Amino acid sequence: MTTRRHDVRNIAIIAHVDHGKTTLVDAMLHQSGVFRANEQVVERVMDSNVLERERGITILAKNTSITWEGVRINIVDTPGHADFGAEVERTLAMVDGVVLLVDASEGPLPQTRFVLGKALALGLEPAVCLNKIDRADARPAEVLDEIYGLFIDLGANEHQIEFPVVYTNARAGTATRALAVPGTDLQALFDVIIGKLPGPAIDQAATTQFQANNLAYDDYVGRLAIGRVVGGELRPGGIYTLCRNDGAQSPCKITRLYGWQGLKRIEIERATAGDIVAVAGVEDIAIGDTIADAELPMPLPSIRIDEPTIIMMFGVNTSPWAGRDGSRVTSRQIRDRLDLERHRNVSIRLDDTDATDIFKVVGRGELQLSVLIETMRREGYELQVSKPNVIVRQRAGVVEEPMELVVVDVPGDYVGAVTQLLGLRRGIMTDMRPMGAGRVRVEYAVPSRGLIGFRSHFLTETRGTGIINALFNGWKPWHGPITSRVNGAMVSDRDGVATPYALFNLQERGVLFVPAGTPVYEGMIVGEYSRDSDLDVNVCREKKLTNMRASGHDEAVRLSPHRPMGLEECLAWIDDDELMEVTPQAIRLRKRERRSALRPRGPRSQRVHAAPAPA
Repeated sequence: MTTRRHDVRNIAIIAHVDHGKTTLVDAMLHQSGVFRANEQVVERVMDSNVLERERGITILAKNTSITWEGVRINIVDTPGHADFGAEVERTLAMVDGVVLLVDASEGPLPQTRFVLGKALALGLEPAVCLNKIDRADARPAEVLDEIYGLFIDLGANEHQIEFPVVYTNARAGTATRALAVPGTDLQALFDVIIGKLPGPAIDQAATTQFQANNLAYDDYVGRLAIGRVVGGELRPGGIYTLCRNDGAQSPCKITRLYGWQGLKRIEIERATAGDIVAVAGVEDIAIGDTIADAELPMPLPSIRIDEPTIIMMFGVNTSPWAGRDGSRVTSRQIRDRLDLERHRNVSIRLDDTDATDIFKVVGRGELQLSVLIETMRREGYELQVSKPNVIVRQRAGVVEEPMELVVVDVPGDYVGAVTQLLGLRRGIMTDMRPMGAGRVRVEYAVPSRGLIGFRSHFLTETRGTGIINALFNGWKPWHGPITSRVNGAMVSDRDGVATPYALFNLQERGVLFVPAGTPVYEGMIVGEYSRDSDLDVNVCREKKLTNMRASGHDEAVRLSPHRPMGLEECLAWIDDDELMEVTPQAIRLRKRERRSALRPRGPRSQRVHAAPAPA
């Protein structure tokens, strides 16, 4: 017999990037009395990861728990970017309802569609929250109509489309059910969560079932498996059966059991069906594994994850300066770290190559892999990575490649420039409509490889006023060659230190990436050449000095500002014959073959970009 618990609500807050979900969770934590009156709390407290705070986005799904009017509300803050979709898919398996947060001005965007589609397909109950109603350009009525259209497009059933609506200002911590009545606190939002979203369904006769949806680590108790108790109960010291994804089963013992009180993890003595808990004691548990009854084990279905689309090569740093900055530089250390990431993140795949010091890493997107690279360099790793490429597959004798649904929001004056840019990258316009205030929203179907390195060109052409969002949109036949980077590279032909005198004479030939005083080595890329071929340059040349006074005064050396190349800029810029060297102290670009005599010559425009072999 199946019943529902009334003392628990398991919800996920889903939204597009920068629509305010982490700020809303902050306000919910404050108003529910989680923090003491004199407690110092940082903004965006749920974004505890350093990279999350720096980038202003949510990367990892995190749990918290609050109590409101005797009901415990377990909240999961989910990422809003499609590259971290595996976090979303695992999270939705733990909850019974979702709060869809939408900006009252921007409306539903691609990642909103992506996450909401997953939630509706799982049969979860939705509630809609229109945030940022205080914006001068807010248009809540039109956005609500767009949300209804989105629900219909995604195939919502009759019950799901009758969702309750709350209007919020997350920064001020207010909510209301009617725009004409201003809110003073979040009471209206809590009422909707408790009154409209269902509690967890439990089967009184079911045996123990707990599925690991996320992994964490504690210095004292080791690996923690985070998930939801689907049936039965869990107790510390209990003996259970670990059912793996490959069908193998083995006995296991739970040593500790944890729940949440606010942001703090607290030890508990018992967890029943519907509770979200962390389990310690099972060191070899993986995401998707089930902890089941010892006598009658019944594994839960494994977690299905969308296919990855981007592939990169990670290798040991082979530059002449290898080992100067990092403390973890060997192939074994790099492989162990990538293997750990593969176990923690089911959307990343790790494959071996013919070389023992090069590894093939497959992920969901550029952003996901760049976050992995940045995390590794901060942990002391040195490595070199290749240009990101897309995975292709063969079906019925036809080579297919991944496609992206691209939504561009730009001022009307720049629509022509954006159309030309995406046309060169095999983009096909599918929709265009005005958004008010002189802005236009355009939708395109673009091959995934056409978007590699596109964002910087897009921001340049739109003078930084454009907004672009992309979402995986299935597979289509190979669209043919796409012109990648047109300009060549300026490559240092010797070891030394870049001098102002040399850079002054080189800056008219292209754009420099390094300032004066930067150490360089042979094969290191120091700038972008203005033509479509590579140029070997001497950036270490110094002015010859004599003891004779010149008849005229020397020309003043005035250097134009160099172009700083960060991690994402380097990944977008490099070509197939180039590598990015990543160390804890520096990010450098280099040629795959450092010696100029062994590198191919000729313009890049003559190189043929054929369809790669299916992975």
